[in-house]
Amino acid sequence: MATLRIPQTQTEIVQPSLIKEFLTSQGIWFDQWQAAQPLAPEAQQEEILSAYQHLLKPFMQQKGYQTADVVVLHPGLPNLQELHEKFFREHTHTEDEVRFFVEGKGYFWFHIDEKNLIFCVCCQAGDLIAVPAGIRHWFDMGKNPYAKVIRIFSDPQGWIPHYTNSCLEKSYSFHSF
Repeated sequence: MATLRIPQTQTEIVQPSLIKEFLTSQGIWFDQWQAAQPLAPEAQQEEILSAYQHLLKPFMQQKGYQTADVVVLHPGLPNLQELHEKFFREHTHTEDEVRFFVEGKGYFWFHIDEKNLIFCVCCQAGDLIAVPAGIRHWFDMGKNPYAKVIRIFSDPQGWIPHYTNSCLEKSYSFHSF
């Protein structure tokens, strides 16, 4: 279950309906999904995508997304530090960044520049989040990185990060209040 935090106001929201309402007001899509069948911890990409196909297929068709895959972030990845540095810098994309958390968790930070608003959503198993193209954000894997995630794309090339070089991410931590 997701948690939303707004550091400037020391606000924490845990009710899914209120999180969805807040994120929708910021132009960010949020939903919660359940698998059509139970998944074993060792489930691989085909089995995972199949378990969520009843939700994934109509969502992708409605939004015009073309492809989906599964990635797993964990401490044993040889390039984990490189991935952390890539994700943990404020950036934008030319297409939506859509992620569904099958297992584990991760922290999406958002910077809504015109409102001078910064907030974080801790996404966990069952949470779907879609960051619209052009929204400033960064991703923090947390202290104990582990997440099994379905990534959804229109065009994987659109997911290339365009860094803002603001260094804003260095001032924020989900655990800072």
